[in-house]
Amino acid sequence: MRILLLGSGGREHAFAWKMIQSPLCETLFVAPGNAGTATIATNVALSPTDFDAIKSFVIQEKVTMVVVGPEDPLVKGIYDFFLNDTALKHIPVIGPSKLGAQLEGSKEFAKEFLIRHNIPTAAYDSFTAETVEKGCEFLETLQPPYVLKADGLAAGKGVLIIQDLAEAKEELRNMLVHQKFGNASSKVVIEEFLDGIELSCFVLTDGKNYKILPTAKDYKRIGEGDTGLNTGGMGAVSPVPYVDAVLMEKIETRIVKPTIDGFKKDGIPYKGFVFIGLINVNDEPIVIEYNVRMGDPETEVVIPRLKTDLVELFLAVANEKLDEITLEVDERSATTIMVVSGGYPEDFEKGKVISGLETIQDSIVFHAGTKLDNGNVVSNGGRVLAITSYGNNFEEAIKKSYQNIDKLNFDKMYFRKDIGNDLK
Repeated sequence: MRILLLGSGGREHAFAWKMIQSPLCETLFVAPGNAGTATIATNVALSPTDFDAIKSFVIQEKVTMVVVGPEDPLVKGIYDFFLNDTALKHIPVIGPSKLGAQLEGSKEFAKEFLIRHNIPTAAYDSFTAETVEKGCEFLETLQPPYVLKADGLAAGKGVLIIQDLAEAKEELRNMLVHQKFGNASSKVVIEEFLDGIELSCFVLTDGKNYKILPTAKDYKRIGEGDTGLNTGGMGAVSPVPYVDAVLMEKIETRIVKPTIDGFKKDGIPYKGFVFIGLINVNDEPIVIEYNVRMGDPETEVVIPRLKTDLVELFLAVANEKLDEITLEVDERSATTIMVVSGGYPEDFEKGKVISGLETIQDSIVFHAGTKLDNGNVVSNGGRVLAITSYGNNFEEAIKKSYQNIDKLNFDKMYFRKDIGNDLK
């Protein structure tokens, strides 16, 4: 097979790393890719949202499958673009339809889906600039902290959790009236706050059947002790130690199955990943959000634990035969620590030369924000590298990742030193 993988982050490097292990994968293209994917696949200078350019490339290179990493092309309808084009419709796209992608593209759409299919979630209401004062009144009916979510895509940064009522009202006005997150916050969902431990559940579905992938927990905040600003993710652990068979059974029967059944009932074409962000409140799993692709950096711990051929799984998704495949999972734990640019998630500099990559032993380095520049690997984003390790338990795996991070260096490099501490 000749496969095109769209994206440029750590998630895509992890996908590429796993896909090239498959005997089914003859050629792998990554668009646009990064310095890591360049060493194992062929990077292509294409934007994942330039559908016309992707069409030309796919036809020219006789691509037989497209795997979509990030959410943007999905929300913009790449699945439908292929399906509705006579020259492309025979080529499977791994990712949901534009309608399915609304689960991530619109917080309100997701909440309505959850309520409609009786899937446990927090109480909520949604507001626009016209109803901002009603939103302020709604905040007064809730207990702090207050959860404000930009309805649209805001690169993982559109959720604010605020303790003070006056500040919450001010931020609601900032989002709706002053467009703090641009168009993404032209509508804002206000949600009751749930107190518990978060975890991520990943599901691969062909629209009828599904496979639940290993659980993972990521760490969103920039500062140690989960302080400071939200980021795209500073590290992840898989499996989540406190998720036992009883909790997993609740997650499957109350959340995963009704979600997949909901796609069928609502006529939503969905062939790809469903990321279910959950919170465990007194051993009851409740949905915080859906994403319509794998999380990052959770992919960098979930995919390395899969023993099953990933390309074979994608083929089964395309052919609606996922029920015929057995999912095999490595029993070991996997952890990843993100190394980021100084200043991230606010202003940071790119182009910093990274040294020490060749000295890494017993860990996998997934490139997130890197590029090649005159033979050097340089930083090219906020999150730069994900250092993934295996261990008999997560403490052993984390220790390996930190030992290897000590061998790496670039100007203003930063990482959290407390990943996994809350699980000990």
